[in-house]
Amino acid sequence: MRLGSSWRWQLSRAMRLALRLRRLCRPQEGGGWVGVRLSAAWRYGKLLLRSLYYNSLTNSDTLLDCAFEPVYWIVDNFTRWFGVVFVCLVVLLTSSVVIIVYLFVLPTIFSSYPAHWIAWHLCCGHWLLILVVFHYYKATTTSPGHPPKDKRDVPSVSICKKCITPKPPRTHHCSICSLCVLKMDHHCPWLNNCVGHLNHRYFFSFCLYMTLGCVYCSISSRNLFLDAYSAIETSFQTPPPDLSPRESVGHKCIIFLWVLTSSVAVALGGLTLWHAKLISRGETSVERHINCKEARRLQSNGKVFRNPYHHGRLNNWKLFFGVETRSHWLTRVLLPSSHPPSGDGLMWDRPSTSSDPMAI
Repeated sequence: MRLGSSWRWQLSRAMRLALRLRRLCRPQEGGGWVGVRLSAAWRYGKLLLRSLYYNSLTNSDTLLDCAFEPVYWIVDNFTRWFGVVFVCLVVLLTSSVVIIVYLFVLPTIFSSYPAHWIAWHLCCGHWLLILVVFHYYKATTTSPGHPPKDKRDVPSVSICKKCITPKPPRTHHCSICSLCVLKMDHHCPWLNNCVGHLNHRYFFSFCLYMTLGCVYCSISSRNLFLDAYSAIETSFQTPPPDLSPRESVGHKCIIFLWVLTSSVAVALGGLTLWHAKLISRGETSVERHINCKEARRLQSNGKVFRNPYHHGRLNNWKLFFGVETRSHWLTRVLLPSSHPPSGDGLMWDRPSTSSDPMAI
C-alpha cells in the first residue's frame, strides 16, 4: 500500500509539472514562447530601472535637487570650512579697530576735548565694546537649539526627510550643520553657527551694537580722517612734508579705521534693518520666504494670509528680547544678559484672534 501510494503521488506530480510547462510554452498572439519571455524580461527590466529614480512624489523640483546635489554638497562643506576663517576675520578686524582707537583716537580726545566729552566717549565707547564682544561670543558659542531625539511626545507638524525625525513648528533642517534647528533663521558663516531659537537674540544684538559701534567710530574719527587724508595727499608734493614715522603710520591707520567702520556700518546696518523688520512681523528669514508663497497662494483663492506667530509689533519685540517688566529694557536689552528666550522652541503661543491654520 505504501509503495503504491508513493507511485501514484509521483505520477500526479509529473503530470502537474507537464501541464504547467505546456501552459508556459503555449504560443500567444504576436510571437512564440521566446518572444513572450523576452518581452516580459524587458518590461521587468524597465520597471527596475524606473524604480531607481522615480516614485509617486517625483516632480521637477525633485529632479533639480538631484541635479544640483553635488553643488549643494560643495557649498555646504566649503561654508562649514570658511566659517572658521570668517570668525577669525571678525576677531582680527574688530581687534585692529580697538587697537587703533586706543593708540590714535583716544589720545587726541584726551588732549583736545573738554572733560564732559572725554567722559562721554569713554563711557559710550566702552559700553558698545562690551556689548559687541559679549553678544558675539554668545552668538558663536550658544547652540541654536535642536529637537530632542529621545522623546516620543514631541509636537510635530512634519517629518524631516534627512534626519527622519519629527519636526516641531518653525523647525527647519540646516544642510550645513546636518541638524534640525528650532525656529531656524539662517546659517551665518560669520558666526560659524546656525541662528535659531536659543541664540537669535544674541545674533541680532551683535548686529545692532556692531552697527552702532561702527557709526560711533566713524563719526568720532571724522575730523582725524580728514586731517590724515590731507596729510597723505600732501605727501606726494615736492618737497614732501616732514612727518615722523609715527605720524605717517597714524594717518594710514586712521584712514583704514574710517573706511572700514563706514563700510561695515552701511552693510551691517542694512542687514540689521532687515532683521528688525522680520522681528516686527514675528517672522524669521526662512518663514518670510514661506509666508510670501503662502500669501500668494491664498490670494489666488480670494483669501488673506495671517502670520500665526504675529502678536503685534511691540509684543513681538518683548517676546524676542524676553522683556517682562519695564526694568528688563535696561537689564536685558541695554546691558549684557544671558537670560533664555521665551518658550522651549517646541510649542508656540498664537494670538487668540488668529483663527487661520498655520502656514509653516
